[in-house]
Amino acid sequence: VQLQASGGGTVQTGGSLRLACVASGGIFSNYSMGWFRQAPGKERTVVAAISKSGDRTYYADSAKGRFTISRDNAENTVYLQMNSLKAEDTAVYYCYARSTWPPGDYWGRGTLVTVSS
Repeated sequence: VQLQASGGGTVQTGGSLRLACVASGGIFSNYSMGWFRQAPGKERTVVAAISKSGDRTYYADSAKGRFTISRDNAENTVYLQMNSLKAEDTAVYYCYARSTWPPGDYWGRGTLVTVSS
């Protein structure tokens, strides 16, 4: 599966952005999806994840209450709505897909989010 993320940009503190990741080349509903981020000089960490059907979600503590992950299986797209953005949210955000069978992990090219004060 190929993943194409979009929606990054520069926003002021307190602003919002919506990231989107379109998947192609596979059956989208077979994949659990997630968003990771990597700030300069830091490791890549999970931000949020969503199950294949969308009935379960997971958020890192830093994202709880501010970010919302969702998916549209008809459109092969996963979203990350980010509100109340902070400077520490500045990072490259990566879309991620996981298949349990056949097993596989897939990454999209990142999209840069910059939060300026």
